[in-house]
Amino acid sequence: MMFLTHVTTEGERWDQLAARYYGDALAYERIVAANPHVPLATALPSGLVLSIPIIEQDDLSEDEELPSWLR
Repeated sequence: MMFLTHVTTEGERWDQLAARYYGDALAYERIVAANPHVPLATALPSGLVLSIPIIEQDDLSEDEELPSWLR
């Protein structure tokens, strides 16, 4: 699996990152799972380096759509 790197800014949330990268705020579990070193918190501190999984088309269920920038 390939990853993008994201450096957090103060107050970002897991669901915001999922919405930004996947177009679906409910897809945050993929990002959380890829970053086991980061404690679960409502808001993330600034400066954390996160791995954002790039979702392959084959990994999507029928009801998921991949944003064009991750294809």
